[in-house]
Order: sequence, then C-alpha cells, then structure tokens
Amino acid sequence: MPVKGSCHCGKTKFELQAAPTGLTRCTCSFCSKRGMLWAYYTPAEFRLTTPQADVATYQWRTSTVKHHHCAACGCGTYTESPNWVDGKPDFANPKIGVNARLLDDFDFESLPVQVIDGRNLW
Repeated sequence: MPVKGSCHCGKTKFELQAAPTGLTRCTCSFCSKRGMLWAYYTPAEFRLTTPQADVATYQWRTSTVKHHHCAACGCGTYTESPNWVDGKPDFANPKIGVNARLLDDFDFESLPVQVIDGRNLW
C-alpha cells in the first residue's frame, strides 16, 4: 500500500511503495540542525508526484548528496545519494532518503532508529 508525504505547504508531494520499517538519524551538522529522520528507498520505490520545478536542491562539501527541499516553504523533503559502503560512495546503487516526519498519517515514533555518526564520518 503506497504511503504519501508532503512538505508543510503541500507544494512538494511524494509517494512511497511501502511504509518504512526503520529510520536513521544522522548526527552530521546538516541533518541534526534540520531534525531529519531518514527512511531509505531505492529510486524505483519513490515517486515525486509534483513538478520537479517545485523542488529546490542544496549540495555541500563533496556535492555527492542532493538535499531536496520545497522551493516554497523550505521543508527538507528527500535526498538522492549513492549508497555508502565502508565510507565510500557506491554510485551504482543510488538511494533516496525520505524525511519520515513528512509522511501523512504515519506513526514514525514507533519505529526503531539507527544513529549514524555523520559528525565524524563525513
């Protein structure tokens, strides 16, 4: 059953093939300052349902990860990145990180949360 999500103003909307079963909290300065809780998917499991023009993108440091947010209200919505294996990007296996706090009618607080020490990894 698809799960839907959106930013605060509703201008950026997306759909997932299934509900997340676990979440990730990254301690890097960007994720921690924004309060993100990530649910990861393959690109085939994620669908942006609004025009790409309604999405803005921020990249920092190595520009390896595309941090997307609503161009109108600024809510951090999703990321596009390579999978990371042993501290190195695996570009052959991209992933989409979705801000689980934006999922409609979904109790994300009941899911286990893995903490990644992004403060010291990147």
